[in-house]
Formats: sequence, C-alpha cells, structure tokens
Amino acid sequence: MSGQASGCGSLMSVVVHGDSALNEQEKELNQRLRRLYPAINEQETPLPRSWSPKDKFSYIGLSQNNLRVHYKGHGKTPKDAASVRATHPIPAACGIYYFEVKIVSKGRDGYMGIGLSAQGVNMNRLPGWDKQSYGYHGDDGHSFCSSGTGQPYGPTFTTGDVIGCCVNLINNTCFYTKNGHSLGIAFTDLPPNLYPTVGLQTPGEVVDANFGQHPFVFDIEDYRREWQSKIQTQIDGFPTGDREGEWQMMIQKMVSSYLVHHGYCATAEAFAKSTDQAVHEELASIKNRQKIQKLVLAGRMGEAIETTQQLYPSLVERNPNLLFMLKVRQFIEMVNGTDSEVRCLGGRSPKSQDSYPGSPRTFSSPSMSPSHSTNIHSLALVKSSSSHGHLAGFDSNCSNGVMSNKTPHQSHCHKHQPSSLTTPDLNSINNTRSQQPNSYTSNDVDMETDRCSNGVSELSSNGFLNGSSKHDHEMEDCEAEMEIDSTQLRRQLCGGSQAAIELMIHFGRELQAMSEQLRRECGKNSTNKKMLKDAFSLLAYSDPWNSPVGYQLDSIQREPVCSALNSAILETHNLPKQPPLAQAMGQATQCLGLMARSGSGSCAFAAVEDYLH
Repeated sequence: MSGQASGCGSLMSVVVHGDSALNEQEKELNQRLRRLYPAINEQETPLPRSWSPKDKFSYIGLSQNNLRVHYKGHGKTPKDAASVRATHPIPAACGIYYFEVKIVSKGRDGYMGIGLSAQGVNMNRLPGWDKQSYGYHGDDGHSFCSSGTGQPYGPTFTTGDVIGCCVNLINNTCFYTKNGHSLGIAFTDLPPNLYPTVGLQTPGEVVDANFGQHPFVFDIEDYRREWQSKIQTQIDGFPTGDREGEWQMMIQKMVSSYLVHHGYCATAEAFAKSTDQAVHEELASIKNRQKIQKLVLAGRMGEAIETTQQLYPSLVERNPNLLFMLKVRQFIEMVNGTDSEVRCLGGRSPKSQDSYPGSPRTFSSPSMSPSHSTNIHSLALVKSSSSHGHLAGFDSNCSNGVMSNKTPHQSHCHKHQPSSLTTPDLNSINNTRSQQPNSYTSNDVDMETDRCSNGVSELSSNGFLNGSSKHDHEMEDCEAEMEIDSTQLRRQLCGGSQAAIELMIHFGRELQAMSEQLRRECGKNSTNKKMLKDAFSLLAYSDPWNSPVGYQLDSIQREPVCSALNSAILETHNLPKQPPLAQAMGQATQCLGLMARSGSGSCAFAAVEDYLH
C-alpha cells in the first residue's frame, strides 16, 4: 500500500511540475508575441500559435501541442502531398510577421514546402502549387508562386536546418531565412489574410514549428526596428506646407485646454501667458477640481465625495449613477484600507467624516493577522442570503450620504474612545495585534470655498504663488505619508482594524440598498450590477489582492473614476467632458485600428504612444 502511495505521490509531482513548465512556456510565448507585435489585439485578431487540427489533409499528423508535423501517407506520387495551415491568418497590424520551421527529419526524399496560403486553398498539395499559395521547397531550393512551376531561389534544406518565413505586411513581400541568414525576397504583391503553411510528401518527414514559443534563430527584431525607423521617418517628414502657423495655433489651444481639463492650473496659466491665450475657467475652480482629483487618486473616496457635494451640490443629485460609481469605489478603497473612513478607525483623524449609525467612530486599532482570511470569508458570506449574488442582509436604513438626509459633518473621529464591537465573528478575526503606524491629522483638504458658486470662487487668483497654494504642499506631504502607510498596511483587510471591517460591511449593506433603489427608480443597469458584484466579490477570497477580481484594488483603477468625476464637474461649467487633445488622440487610435482592419501594415509602427514624450 505504501508503495502505491509513493508512486501516486511521484506521479502527482511530475504532473504538477509539468503544468508549471507549460505555464512558464505560455508566459514566455505571450511576452515574446507582445514584444514582436505590440499593435495586435488578440481579442480581435488572434495570432497564429500552432497548426490547425481541422485545417489539414488527412495524411498530416500533429503532435507536441500541434507544433510538430509528420507525414503519414504513402508518398508515391505528387497526389500524396499533404499540407496544414496555422490556426489563424497573419494580422496586418503585425507589420512584420515571422515564423520558423525546423527540419527534424527530411524523410525519404525531403519533398517539403514551407510558406503561406489563403483560406480554402487545397490542402492535398504542397504550398505554392495553387493560386494564392506560396512556398519554398527543400528538395530543389525553388520558390513556387501560385504555380506548379518553380523558380530558382535558394539552397536546398535538409535534416537539422531551420527555415524562417518573414512576411512584410507594409510592402506585401516575403523572404525566407536559412539557419539565421536571409535569402532575399521570394514573393511580392502578396494578398492579405495569408496563413502560415507547411507541406510534406514522403514518409519519414517531420518538422517542428516555432511561432514565438522559443527565441528565433534569425534576428527578426533588428529587421523590425529597421522598418519602424522607416515609417517614423515618413511620418516626421510629412509636409505641412503653408498651414504650419495655423496648425501651431490650433495645437496650442489643444494643449491649453488639456492643461485646464486636468487641473494643471500653474502650468495652464504660464502656458496661456506665453502663447497669448485666455484660460476659460476660473483658477479657483481649476484648483478645486485638482484637489478632488488628488483625493480620488489617493484612494480617499469618502472625502472626495463629500468635497464634491460641498462644492457642486447639484452634481450628484442629477447624476445618481455617478454617485453610485463613486460609492462602489469607496467600498473598494475600504477593503483596501485606504479610504478615509477606515483610516479614521485605524487611529487617524481625517477632517471630513460621514456618519454611520451603529458603527464606532473611534478604535484603538489592531493590525490584522495574515491568517484572518477564513474568518473574513465567513463574516462576509455566512451572513449572506441574498438572491442577487451580493452581500446579503444589507438593510435599507442608509447613511453616509447614500440615501440618508444626514448632514456631512454630523460626526467625527475622536481618538482613544472604547470600541463597541461585540460581534463574535469580528472578535475571532484578529487574535494577533500589533502596533498601528503613527496617526496623522489631515488638514490638507481646505477648499477654496469663499463666496463659492458651483465651485467657482469669486476671488481672483490671489493667494497663489506661481499658480499653487499652500494647500498643494500640505497635500503633497499628506500623499507622501499615505504612501508609507499604505505600504505598511498592505495585505490587511480594511487596514487591519476590526471596527473598520464592521464599518465596511455596514457600508456594503447601504450600497446594496442604493443599488435596489436605483433599479426601482431608473430601471435595470447592467454596468452598475456588474460593478457592485465585482466589488463585493473581493470578500469571497482569502487574499483579495491576488484574486481574479483583485485588479480592482490596484491604484490605476482609480483613474477612470477620477476622469468620470472630473468630466461631470466640467459639464456643470459648460466645458467639454473630454479635452480636444484627447479626442484627437482617440481619433488617431481609431484610424490606426481601421488601417489594421483594411490590411495596411504600416499601422504597426505608427502607435500614438510612440509620439508622446
């Protein structure tokens, strides 16, 4: 019995090791393909990664993840030839595409062809013999271009040789390589949507394909760089003619509006002065938007929401879906331990706090043990009985501005008051307590609200030094401290505070109630439903940060929320939701997508990002 158990264990070890090796190979393949073909979106245009088991003649056998091809026919006449195509055609957006084939065995006669063919070309033939089929054959070194008659091209190839095929989708040509050396152009005027193809004809012939699974013998990246330089030179040399001055003025306006849109008031003021332009928004309003953005990007969503409600009271009332998105982001930041509410319970005292009935406003915060996961899972899910797939039991007595009429400053944080937690679930979460990092007082969110109407102050830009105020420096100091704190609190749900966990659960109930009210008043909204479900799903994992939904906790996910809120605020000033510069970039990106779909390979080397410095 013990021998069987030992054998089973060894087998499991081999299987696990094999899976790990395969995952590593897949990762290496993905990295190489992204590096070679950065303009490709494989959701729209998948790259060839293997031979197709469905698109081949019956005399072809496949093995080793459909990368090895062997001949299993009779091989007596040309009628016994057999070919196989790759799983997908070569996308035009590759610009330069390359694959290699290693001759494992030339077999009896070495009647092998390597090349390209269109969908529908007869697979009972070697590549190159039929229309829209192209091949380089090993037995005579000839190239075959849609014809049964070949032309002298290169040397023959045999066992051990590595033959590469490079398709240039910019000038629609193809060349081959042998053992890392280019053999020159073989075909011109190639049609689009060709598939890598290989054909065999006699017994014993075996070849292996490399679509990027391993480093190539030929330096294809150097060849790509050469063509990238050519395309960029063409773009840089585009003639502007007599309209250069007109274009310059237009670009300056676009840059100015971009700076204003994103709240770079000091730079916007300086740029406007140097280019003799006017800034079409009060500097105080720009500063207010900038500070709200800083709060969002720092993860301090509670303060960002309250500040928005103070400065733009009608904004969230007119945009319930916007408020819901902000609240969902606040829930995520609570889980992350970065929102002001949970930081307050961790011994900090943010200036702006909302009211949560039944939740303690202060707590001498313990740090959470890494072993909290099972208990958190129970706390979040055992209480669940909702048919909506969200956190269940969420009551409808909403506060925190979700559905409550309470004033924003109804309650604040006070240090060293005893916690009122008695929930056994919470008591079991943190058995190990450690000292909380030093607290701080957030005094950096004093907005310019003097005589403020819809966020626009009647004051001039007095008080600004080179376009920045003392609040900027305080905010920067606060952000630096928050960076240190968030690093120390990483991997601890809600920053490690039991009171914060209870607060987060309560907030989630309110969020669920808000979702239900929105659905009743505005109808079903699939975006809101998915947003809430994904956010609540964080609590289903022992380590939310490394879960399939953990991407939500990444700080980069704050950016679209920040952008949506900023655009909504700008609309209240009758300013564009999106700056013209961003629209122009978006249009350029869409044009490149159209070029790719129309078969123009030049788009591979004209990415908008390449021209942003």
